[in-house]
Amino acid sequence: MAEATWNDTVIAASDDIVMVEGNHYFPPDAVRSEYLRPSDRTTMCPWKGTARYYSLAVDGEVNPDAAWYYPEPKDAAAEIAGRVAFWRGVTVTD
Repeated sequence: MAEATWNDTVIAASDDIVMVEGNHYFPPDAVRSEYLRPSDRTTMCPWKGTARYYSLAVDGEVNPDAAWYYPEPKDAAAEIAGRVAFWRGVTVTD
């Protein structure tokens, strides 16, 4: 079971994890959406496609752009479509 935590709060937990480039990608239903805030940020990966971001909001604190996902990845990254990964101080443990 992998867990993503930030600000002493579990943001996501699942045993259905896809690992890509050292990042844990959680299925959407494993992520607690009440902590996600849509972000305007996007980035482009040459082989995965366009990533979109969420900021995390927990107990009045915000972690900007701390989660990302690929809503429509390129074929090479199809296995992570819609899955959410974390960074910027979010701890992911197996």
